[in-house]
Amino acid sequence: MVFTVKVYLLLFVTLFASLANYGFSLYEDQVGLMDWRQQYLGKAKHALFHSSKSGRKRVVVSTEENVIASLDLRHGEIFWRHVLGPNDSIDGIEFVLGKYVVSLSSEGNFLRAWNLPDGQMVWESFLQGTNPSKSLLLVPKSLKANQETVILVFGSSCLHAVSSLDGEVIWKIDLTENSVEIQKIIQHHESDTIYAVGFSSPTQFDQFQINVKSGELVKHHTATFSGGFSGELVSVSDDVLVTLDATKSNLVIINLRNGEIGILQTPIAHLIDELSGLIEIVISKLSGLFAVKVDSRLTLVRVKGEGELEVVDKIHSQATLSDALLVSEGQHAAALVQHEGSHVRLTVKLIDNWSSNFIDENIVIDGHRGTVQKFFLHSYIRKDRSHGFRALLVMEDHSLLLVQQGEVVWSREDGLASIVNVVTSELPVEKKGVSIAKVEHNLIEWLQGHLLKLKGTLMIASPEDVAAIQNMRLKSSDKSKMSRDHNGFRKLLIVLTKSGKLFALHSGDGRIVWSRLLQPSHKSEACAPRWLNIYQWQDPHHRAMDENPSVLVVGRCGQSMDGPGLLSFVDTYTGREISSSSQIHSVLQVIPLPFTDSTEQRLHILIDAQSRAHLYPQTSEAISILQSEFSNVYWYSVEADSGVIKGHSLKRNCIDVVDDYCFESKDVWSIILPSETEKITATAERKLNEVVHTQAKVVADQDVMYKYISKNLLFLATVAPKSSGEIGTTTPEDSWLVVYVIDIVNGRILHRMTHHGSTGPVHAVFSENWVVYHYFNLKAHRYEMSVVEIYDQSRADNIDVWKLIIGKHNLTSPISSYSRPEILAKSQSYFFTHSVKAISVTSTSKGITSKQLLIGTINDQILALDKRYLDPRRSINPTQAEKEEGVIPLTDSLPIIPQTYATHALQVEGLRGVVTIPAKLESTTLAFAYGVDLFFTRITPSRTYDSLTEDFSYALLLITIVALVIAIFATWVFSERKELQDKWK
Repeated sequence: MVFTVKVYLLLFVTLFASLANYGFSLYEDQVGLMDWRQQYLGKAKHALFHSSKSGRKRVVVSTEENVIASLDLRHGEIFWRHVLGPNDSIDGIEFVLGKYVVSLSSEGNFLRAWNLPDGQMVWESFLQGTNPSKSLLLVPKSLKANQETVILVFGSSCLHAVSSLDGEVIWKIDLTENSVEIQKIIQHHESDTIYAVGFSSPTQFDQFQINVKSGELVKHHTATFSGGFSGELVSVSDDVLVTLDATKSNLVIINLRNGEIGILQTPIAHLIDELSGLIEIVISKLSGLFAVKVDSRLTLVRVKGEGELEVVDKIHSQATLSDALLVSEGQHAAALVQHEGSHVRLTVKLIDNWSSNFIDENIVIDGHRGTVQKFFLHSYIRKDRSHGFRALLVMEDHSLLLVQQGEVVWSREDGLASIVNVVTSELPVEKKGVSIAKVEHNLIEWLQGHLLKLKGTLMIASPEDVAAIQNMRLKSSDKSKMSRDHNGFRKLLIVLTKSGKLFALHSGDGRIVWSRLLQPSHKSEACAPRWLNIYQWQDPHHRAMDENPSVLVVGRCGQSMDGPGLLSFVDTYTGREISSSSQIHSVLQVIPLPFTDSTEQRLHILIDAQSRAHLYPQTSEAISILQSEFSNVYWYSVEADSGVIKGHSLKRNCIDVVDDYCFESKDVWSIILPSETEKITATAERKLNEVVHTQAKVVADQDVMYKYISKNLLFLATVAPKSSGEIGTTTPEDSWLVVYVIDIVNGRILHRMTHHGSTGPVHAVFSENWVVYHYFNLKAHRYEMSVVEIYDQSRADNIDVWKLIIGKHNLTSPISSYSRPEILAKSQSYFFTHSVKAISVTSTSKGITSKQLLIGTINDQILALDKRYLDPRRSINPTQAEKEEGVIPLTDSLPIIPQTYATHALQVEGLRGVVTIPAKLESTTLAFAYGVDLFFTRITPSRTYDSLTEDFSYALLLITIVALVIAIFATWVFSERKELQDKWK
């Protein structure tokens, strides 16, 4: 019998060892299995081509997202990349000494040199000025390799000469007293004299002649033009400039020959017949030419002799013009891109012989990329010694394309660097049953796949075969299937970008399932679409499985708040635009209601500039649903500039408008904050779809506290007006932070607290009955995070068993926001090491799993911080009951544990937001972070308690079970024999 016990014990130990999870951390080889990262650049502003005989060809670009990067010219891959600060906008880039890239940023304040091969910063110069002004960058033409010369920079009303070797400022000229806005810096070829030209008043033109070596101001010429100047100067040549007069009806030609200033004007009507619409001069660098744009029509004009103008070409279709490019000695070429139906026509012409085409190519480009916004031309020598051209196109959707020999060589979806908002959509259900044709197709694919794998094993696969093998592996992977999975990990991420383009990203691998540019369907001369946000419109479940999910995209025409609104309804499976509405009422606010119709379309209320509410979808069923809940619809508005918070509700149908779906609103309450002491800086509210598992919270000594759960709560933070700027601009005595928790139904302030000596920026997240916010403590010179938890005291008597038995409890009593609540607020503050860019909280399908805060830190990483560290009941010496409950002893700082970074060692450059999505598996939250980069991962705050780990050994489990069965049978046989022997004794 002792032998049997030992065998069982050994088997159970073996079974436990096979099921045990020894390491809960992420191993190095697991990175990329459950997460992915994508790197982008943003919309390109500048581009420089660099062709080296020894090294790889590359193009250096700078973007609107403050990124400077070097790309492989053959494949578009990133060699190196630097993301500057959010306020460090790049003004220009140039090559220096053949091995550096110089970037000017922050309105001419920062000049940096980057090593071209690896992107390392060689030097940085801070160019301090006096007054903000336009910035200019000029690298002299006579620059030779390894020879020190000057880089000319104008910014903040100062002209600097900077050494190209070490970034040292050689000389500086302050033009503040002259009040001149420099427009151009001109240098004649290999001359020691530069000319800085600009305007000191609307009617005065100034020219400064400066010695480039010493910085001596040689001459200062001025000229007055009674007609006034309008717009920027365009350089036609080294001594001829063109601009418009104040009325924008005449061209003004400024001649700078022989050091004198000559001004001539010519009516535009003499050159262009139709002058209806906006007139402007295209900012481009053309040798001897300039372009005038009237609406979408271009007219190219040549300057001849003493201000004589000649029309070279008239282009009536929408076109984009490139800068001039030196092809050979004395010959310059320029390119023109025109949209002709589904094609884009690229034409390269010589400046001196514009009538003939050097190259004329038609390129097929996806229509959902929009029009060409800007492009950069580059020439190269072909094998037959003829000139070839390639063009880098910047499209309307902010994508980047390289075009060569009439084909798109590569493309980059850099519009994903400017995501505005994100929603999720479930994938379609995998249908049962497979057709014979599909089986045959799969059989052919199976045979082709095995043939490709065999070629790969024998090392005879071509690069195309290797790419096909990788593509097959991607398609066969479970995480990249286009159907729902049991755990709910596979979803579609529907993202809206700043350019107005929708992308559907697969959560498994981040690939683009479909994309759609919304602007072309609404764009017109009277409406420049600006897309604001995206909302869940229809999310069908068991009652409407035949319907595809859809989203609502809301925008408006132009920048004005009272501009006409735009609506677009898009199918999330196909990207097809189901319907659209343009030039409707203005849209100031969109309120998703917690009601759906029979097709599971969510009801929305759109508030216009006249505070009227418009119901969508505009159906009779939606009207009946709203009428039944008419008195329960409330919303709020925050006017940050005036410091006013208002609560609103529906009143009646609109009187002056014949529209059954239009309703008047009324103000229910208002809170006016004193502008002398408080300025609104941040707000936060609970997610509409957040699930709370239980209202009761069992604390130490088996006591119960009831959470104050309400979806009508608003967190509001205000700061002192003096401390509303950057950190350090005011003293702790003049700074304070005030936080409020407000009920938006009746405007009652449930909680108010003041942090003296503290300031913003404030980042907050609201979940269940608690809010966490991050700010800066000027007194302690450290960042802080505070937590406020709100509990319902009116239900505290429910723990009395006798009241429950005799029926005197209030469990079934109705809850009204107008009844004065008995609440208890607990708060606590902690020091935090990092500055914060974004903050979010994990969410699960049932709300059972413990919470974690996902904090986007200043170093563009995401820290997963357990909510237990932000428990206001933490104390220095917790009781034994509190220790058993899990209360952590109080410390003044929150811990930063390296293993809790959700991004591991990766960075999400330019991090702006973190979105959490619950999976079907209760233990898991899906997290998506976006900025210049995109990052997706799975997070398990309480570990995977409801599923087996990825590295679980099923083979070992099966072997253990078989061994256990054999051992049980063997011990039973041995036991029977031993029992028989005992009976014979």
